[in-house]
Amino acid sequence: MEHIQFAVSKHVATITLNRPEKLNTVTPAMSDALIAHIGECNQREDVRVLVLTGAGEKAFCAGSDIAELDSYDSPWAFRNRPDYCDAIRSSRKPIVCAINGYALGGGLETAMSCDIRIAADHARLGSPEVKLGWIGGGGMAYMLAHSIGPSNAAIMLMGGDPVSAQQALQWGLVSELHPAAQLVQRAQEIAATVAMRPPVAVETAKANLRAAYTMPLEMAIQYERDLQTVCFATEDAAEGRAAFKQKRTAVFKGR
Repeated sequence: MEHIQFAVSKHVATITLNRPEKLNTVTPAMSDALIAHIGECNQREDVRVLVLTGAGEKAFCAGSDIAELDSYDSPWAFRNRPDYCDAIRSSRKPIVCAINGYALGGGLETAMSCDIRIAADHARLGSPEVKLGWIGGGGMAYMLAHSIGPSNAAIMLMGGDPVSAQQALQWGLVSELHPAAQLVQRAQEIAATVAMRPPVAVETAKANLRAAYTMPLEMAIQYERDLQTVCFATEDAAEGRAAFKQKRTAVFKGR
């Protein structure tokens, strides 16, 4: 659809929210398209990494289009709507998020659902739902608390004002800041580096990192060891060992 751009090149899929005149706010139709693209990427062997960004320099995404929220038949229908943040978190492939401006509400949840976040130096990130009488529903509190700590999360969740890109970097909410003109290029560079690595090992590393959020230490170590064993048995791991011994560049096939 016109409001979601999708392209694949050199094992990297780029998804662009393309509604800059509305701060790239997400409509139900856009949500459906995002869910479909994530599902497609999970099944495509030629896609190893995703880059998610927004069109224009003003906003990455300002969340759901508030004008569309009254279109649901009931609060229960709203509760059970297909959620694009759930879809992003379900991606087996790593996702690099290039935050090219405002990331507000569901837009911030979208960014936090990705694995790696970088931002333009003029970006602003916030959870303004409290100002309108509700709170985030896509994992906002959990992800903020894990990213920046409960006290900083409370400032954002209860105050509702956005923080600067510089503050987000200081708190660890994003990993890097770049001038807007260089942001997507840098995201593509990060994605290209990850795409060079053995796909099974990369997907396993992602699964392991997500599990580490919730598992006790001993369980997390055991889970990691089991995943390591799975990776060790792959053709790519054998290729990696052989290439190391032969002092050549490894060729990974995702098997």
